[in-house]
Amino acid sequence: MHASLLPSLTMEDYQHQLLTVIGGLICFCALVKCIRFMKYVFPHTWSALPQAFFPSLGEWAVVTGAGDGLGKAYSFELAKRGLNVVMISRTLEKLQRVAADIEQATGQKVKIIQADFTKNSVYENIEKGLQGLEIGVLVNNVGMLHNPLPCRFLNAPDIDENLVNCNIISATKMTQIILKQMEPRQKGLILNLSSGLGTFPCPLYTMYSASKAFICTFSKALQAEYRAKGIIIQVVAPYGVSTPMTMHQKPGLITKTAEEFVSESLDYVTFGDEIFGCLAHEILACVLRLIPLWVFHSDRLQEAVLHLFTSYLKKRWRKP
Repeated sequence: MHASLLPSLTMEDYQHQLLTVIGGLICFCALVKCIRFMKYVFPHTWSALPQAFFPSLGEWAVVTGAGDGLGKAYSFELAKRGLNVVMISRTLEKLQRVAADIEQATGQKVKIIQADFTKNSVYENIEKGLQGLEIGVLVNNVGMLHNPLPCRFLNAPDIDENLVNCNIISATKMTQIILKQMEPRQKGLILNLSSGLGTFPCPLYTMYSASKAFICTFSKALQAEYRAKGIIIQVVAPYGVSTPMTMHQKPGLITKTAEEFVSESLDYVTFGDEIFGCLAHEILACVLRLIPLWVFHSDRLQEAVLHLFTSYLKKRWRKP
C-alpha cells in the first residue's frame, strides 16, 4: 500500500533530472571561470596585495637567468617592491651592468652570482653564495629554447643534457636549496616560470613543451606538499613575451614586454597554483582550452604552423 503512494518515475523523468544536474554543474563551472576572470580584470580591487607583502616574506629575492629578459625584469620589479636581489646568470658583464642599474634606480642591495645552469657543478657555489641571507622569494626563470622556429623533432638541433639541466634540473635544485630555509620560517614565495606551450602537448616545439610541462607538474605537486607550511609555490605560464629567447618579437596585443608582463604577474601571486601572468594571456589560454587537442595535433595544422607561423614569427622579429 505504501509503495502505491510513491510517485513512479519514468525514464524520461530520470533523464530530465540528470540533464538538470549536468546543466547545474556546467553553470557552476562557468561561474567559477567568470570569477577567476574578474580577479584578473580587477586585481587591486579583488585581492590587493599590501605594500609590505613582498618584504614581509624575507629580505632577499633570488632570480635565476637574471641577466636579461624576464629575469632582468623580475629583478628590477622585486627591488622596486622593497626586496634586495640576488641575481644569478651566466654572463658576468650583464649581471654587473644590470646590478648597477638596479642599485641606482631603487636603492636596494644587489648581489650577483655567476653560474652556467647547463652545468650540474654550479649548485655548491650558489648555495655558499646564499648563506646568511633571509630569502623570501625565489624566481626560477632560467631556461633555453633550442629551436626558436617550429620544427619536427628529428629536424631540431641535437638534443643534449644542456636543455634538461637548464630547463628542469635548475628549478629542482634551486627550489631544494631555498625551500630548506623557507620551511622553518613558515613563509616564502617560489615562482617557477613555465610556458603556455607547457600546458598541453605542443608538436613542433616538442622538447621545450615537454620540459615546461615538467615545471607545471612539479610546481603544483610541490604546492600541495607545502601549502600548509605557509609557502606559496606558483607556476607562471606566459605565451608571448618579447625577450632575447623569443628573438625580441614586437610587443602587441598578445606579446608583452618583459617589464609589462612581470609587473602584472606579480599582482597575481595569490591567485592560484597556476597563472598565465597577464590578462591577455589568461584570455588566450581560455580560448585555446575550447579547441580539442586533436586539432592541435592534426597534420594540416602542423603544416600550416611550419610555413605560415614561421613566416609570421620572422616578420615580428626585430633587433634588440
